[in-house]
Amino acid sequence: MSQAKGDRRERELVNELDGAGFAVMRAPASGSATERELPDVLAGDGEQFYAIEAKSSSGDPIYLTGEEVEALTFFARNFGAKPRIGVRFDREDWYFFHPGDLHVTDGGNYRVKKETALAEGTDFPEFTGQSEKVTLEEVGDDGQDGPDEEIVRVLNAVAQGIMDVDEAAELLE
Repeated sequence: MSQAKGDRRERELVNELDGAGFAVMRAPASGSATERELPDVLAGDGEQFYAIEAKSSSGDPIYLTGEEVEALTFFARNFGAKPRIGVRFDREDWYFFHPGDLHVTDGGNYRVKKETALAEGTDFPEFTGQSEKVTLEEVGDDGQDGPDEEIVRVLNAVAQGIMDVDEAAELLE
């Protein structure tokens, strides 16, 4: 990825976080501009504070060096923020990971594949507190052992021709 594209993606993330109500800034000295390792983005909403290393790719896996992740974690801990890796693949949204949730390669680097980001990453609405992830197990565990008996009774009456659809709709409202 080109440096210009990386800068554009970082600015995009800053603008999206700003739009979601976060106080946010892009660290202009991140990367090679300074000897101190700084995260790409700092963001907070008064309750949550994040130090974010932002990476993007056209589709190939995203790799981070062990040093990048270590520096992010060190900075976040000292700053009082939560370290997060923000990844964005072309034609996809931003997804976020705690560094400890990333795959570590045999060489000590970190990797995020596109399919992993989509399946396991925290999406932007959840990251910014606009939604909450619910698993299929949680949806299926509503405390009921089966369908509502009243609904089944009404639907059976319609199926048997005892009740017309309009009557059933009124009863079920």
